[in-house]
Amino acid sequence: MTRLLRLLPLLLLFAAVLAHALPRSEPVPGGVVVLESDTPVERAWLGKRRLAVLPSDRGSIVVAGIPLSSAAGPVRIRLRFSDGREQERTVRIRPHDYPVQRLVIKDKRKVEPLAEDLKRIRAEQKKKHAALATWSGHIPDLSFRWPVEGIVSSRFGLRRYLNGKPRRPHGGLDIAAPEGTPVRAPADGTVLLADDFFFSGNVVYLDHGEGVISYYAHLSEKSVRPGEKVRAGQVIGKVGKTGRVTGPHLHWGVYLNGTAVNPELFLDSPNPP
Repeated sequence: MTRLLRLLPLLLLFAAVLAHALPRSEPVPGGVVVLESDTPVERAWLGKRRLAVLPSDRGSIVVAGIPLSSAAGPVRIRLRFSDGREQERTVRIRPHDYPVQRLVIKDKRKVEPLAEDLKRIRAEQKKKHAALATWSGHIPDLSFRWPVEGIVSSRFGLRRYLNGKPRRPHGGLDIAAPEGTPVRAPADGTVLLADDFFFSGNVVYLDHGEGVISYYAHLSEKSVRPGEKVRAGQVIGKVGKTGRVTGPHLHWGVYLNGTAVNPELFLDSPNPP
């Protein structure tokens, strides 16, 4: 009986993970790799990046984000088991050709910032990198819901040209909606950052655990503060057009092990409600 009571918290944790869906495994640049292990995994890495490890009824599930900059070919994921042994798993990344998107930004300063803007941008990048490097040990719920009602206007991974100039690929999902539309947390989390950035406007970053971070940009207003615990479905802000935009929309990003991945892999339905 005593042994059963000791095992009860672990059994409840397993049940909680099993009750939630996992992201779709799509081994492409900007995609997600889901690995199952019959032996409990203590830690896992892709290169030097620590990966999310979830308990399962059979052992463990490792969830890895593949950087958009990755070339097609094999990558190695290193596993360390609870008994101290280590193992490498090889995953072959498939090529994926993301479409090109050309946008015209009326505020030219948002495309070619001034020297004073660059100083601000560098300071904001440090805040962003610190948020994305956050690691908390609680097990995330990866059955995300859409954060806003609207229409998908720009999908993840688009190779962008702004005013004819090449820029970084689109690291999130844009959902067009009327200004003031409520933006809701897709899952339970903790607010890491609520700030105003040069390019992204009003932003909120949420920590969901095990290196799973979500990001919300161009908000008209923020409804939460750093350190605040939020529940799935809770309003965290409202759709706006702050920062570098062509109109009101939510830019929604999801990060695994510090790399942007396709948010749609975490959703059951292909379109917002």
